[in-house]
Amino acid sequence: MTENLPSTRPLRVLAAMSGGVDSAVAAARAAEAGHEVTGVHLALSANPQSFRTGARGCCTIEDSRDARRAADVIGIPFYVWDLAERFREDVVEDFVAEYEAGRTPNPCLRCNEKIKFAALLDKALALGFDAVCTGHYATVVLNEDGGRELHRASDMAKDQSYVLGVLDEKQLAHALFPLGDTLTTKEEIRAEAEARGLAVAKKPDSHDICFIADGDTQGFLANRLGKAEGDIVDESGAKIGTHEGAFGFTIGQRKGLRIGHPAADGKPRYVLDISPVNNTVTVGPVEALDVGALTAIRPRWCGSTAAAPGTYTAQLRAHGGESEVFAEMVDGELRVRFAEPVRGVAPGQAIVLYDGTRVVGSATIATTTRASATITS
Repeated sequence: MTENLPSTRPLRVLAAMSGGVDSAVAAARAAEAGHEVTGVHLALSANPQSFRTGARGCCTIEDSRDARRAADVIGIPFYVWDLAERFREDVVEDFVAEYEAGRTPNPCLRCNEKIKFAALLDKALALGFDAVCTGHYATVVLNEDGGRELHRASDMAKDQSYVLGVLDEKQLAHALFPLGDTLTTKEEIRAEAEARGLAVAKKPDSHDICFIADGDTQGFLANRLGKAEGDIVDESGAKIGTHEGAFGFTIGQRKGLRIGHPAADGKPRYVLDISPVNNTVTVGPVEALDVGALTAIRPRWCGSTAAAPGTYTAQLRAHGGESEVFAEMVDGELRVRFAEPVRGVAPGQAIVLYDGTRVVGSATIATTTRASATITS
């Protein structure tokens, strides 16, 4: 295998610059490699705040200015593209609808799929660019047969392949991740940025959900969906409390239940199920969170074909570990059985399959089966 996008000529590269250190260094490396790089900052908020709130967010006026200053230092053209309406429809509204339906979405996956490697890439290709460059930590490799594969970053501690698992083969053919194949630490990336004269070298990383700058997801959803009082019940169906909206809970949640009294055995209780139909939240012991199998829908493969039945590893969260699974496609759904039970798996989350370091694909979890009910074969 050889590294991604080899070429005998310089590529025309559109570098997505968020205003952070990673995307700035990625753009600088692409330019240093001899590519013809143009920087672009995506305006994703119709009413961006002037300044960031702590280290949260990545869509402010300050961020666009930081991106522009970095482009000036690198010596590349720079533009701001307004994708706020597309972002609202494909990411924000999807996020709200998923929570309203009792599911737990990952907006970063949706943004990568719909915005950075769909809307942005489509526009880039229409303008004659060869590739889109981002500051993600992942690697694209080219096989001898011409097919491309997405792999984990060389440094597992920074690997971001999970949120890129939604990319298909066509999108991978035009993706460039200059940071993915180096073992440099984040401190070394910052040192490189400083050595290059990039003012973002010491800028805090963005985290959490970029369009919820204050980090109050429950408050954001309450403003969009309104409060709706419902029951909190135990596994027997007995009412033990109330809530102001089922959307304010996630599977596996322990804190903030406001039940008021402990379980009969004195042990803490966790959210086991969220039912938007009757606005009910079911809680129970931590052991009831053990999942032995799941089904997932809307699979997207990082290759030309669906995954063959077999043993893989799976990742269920952006910063989670790997679990060994047996996976197969049945009637258009991905069926997954875990070698060992896992906890806190919620419908709406993405499951990403790996074959070694290679990303096989991603799918959205639809249903889960408790470990005690899993039938092994």
